[in-house]
Amino acid sequence: MWLKSFLPAPLAVDSSERWRAIVGAMLGIAITAFLCRLCADSLTAAWLIAPLGASAVLVFAVPASPLAQPWSVVGGNTISALMGVLCVQFIDDPALAAGVAVAAALVVMFALRCLHPPGGAAALLAVLTHASSLDFVLFPVLVNSVLLVLVGIVYNSATGRRYPHRQLIERPVARTSRFSSADLDEVLKRYNQVLDVSRDELENILHMAEMNAMERRMSELRCEDIMTRKVFTVEYGTDLQDAWALMRRHRVKALPVVDRQQRIIGIISLADFMRHADVDRSDGMRERLNLLIKRSGTTHTAKPEAVGQLMCSKVRVVSANRSVGELMPIFSEHGHHHIPVICDDNRLVGIITQSDFVRALYRSGGVQH
Repeated sequence: MWLKSFLPAPLAVDSSERWRAIVGAMLGIAITAFLCRLCADSLTAAWLIAPLGASAVLVFAVPASPLAQPWSVVGGNTISALMGVLCVQFIDDPALAAGVAVAAALVVMFALRCLHPPGGAAALLAVLTHASSLDFVLFPVLVNSVLLVLVGIVYNSATGRRYPHRQLIERPVARTSRFSSADLDEVLKRYNQVLDVSRDELENILHMAEMNAMERRMSELRCEDIMTRKVFTVEYGTDLQDAWALMRRHRVKALPVVDRQQRIIGIISLADFMRHADVDRSDGMRERLNLLIKRSGTTHTAKPEAVGQLMCSKVRVVSANRSVGELMPIFSEHGHHHIPVICDDNRLVGIITQSDFVRALYRSGGVQH
């Protein structure tokens, strides 16, 4: 419904942030007013300008906004007041002077990149009070603005808010995201409107939203959704030669070892074969590997003959209904490459490889194409 466009959007800040802004605005105006009143002489009628209240809202409530940065506050208020004074000097009609002053203030603020909404009020104030002297621009406008910015720098920094907020940022070379900095620049160019948020803050917000969406989608995925269901297995007594042939034939790097009830008792991987073949020695490695795999044909031998003699009995398994998001530290920090998946009665129902996990990351938006 059209009338709904007039309803205000909810503020996504908690009470502590609101009180931080309220106390900051109070201190900013109070300190500025006190110091300017001390500096004013008996002939100075005005020592504090009304538009400074609006400037305080920007500096303390939205310190990341481009409209609240020090140059915007000082330059916007001071230059706009100058436009108002010039209009008073050259235009007799107050109504016309008011319109021209605000328009001229906008022209100059756009040109000097110091757009500041209270600047329009400063230009209008100069016209309404018939301020025809340049002294009004220096005091109280310039002094008020500088003092407010100084209080803003100290208070925002002390309360954990970056101020000034750097507007010109270095573009990162690469970032794990579905959009690049150049994409954002192109969209902003087509949007062609002034935003009350800095470009780097907007990019960070978008990246955080994308990461949150990825984490949500990953948490909704279950291991059974991404696992490989056709699992090639071996038993404890399977010959090493047969196990090796099975791995080569199906191009897999690990085989779960199961009992007659399909319960996991271990896992044998390519790394186990390499380790027992003393892969660290480069000379004759092929011959040592062939010797390890080949059946000895004798009843007594010190050489491993069965899978159970090479397998790793400590196996990290996951349940089929476990969230995929919980696998991230297992793959990234603990060095696992294959994780068997079990059902409620501990029987093997699948296996998740690094390829399966990366594929799930890509589908959820966590990996660039």
